[in-house]
Amino acid sequence: MPFFDVNVDLSNEDGNAFSIIGRVSKALRRAGATPEQINEFRDDATSGDYDHVLQTCMKWAEVD
Repeated sequence: MPFFDVNVDLSNEDGNAFSIIGRVSKALRRAGATPEQINEFRDDATSGDYDHVLQTCMKWAEVD
């Protein structure tokens, strides 16, 4: 599983899973992730519940 050297601040997020996925996707894109990698991240993040979303984000990026 790829881990990108990006830091994503989710402390002000409202708990909306899709907003969180969007924020991490944007950070990954800025860090040089390919569209395929971003799609892989999104597919994984949306394959479970809210806790799975957060766990997936932490696999792909440093989350605050």
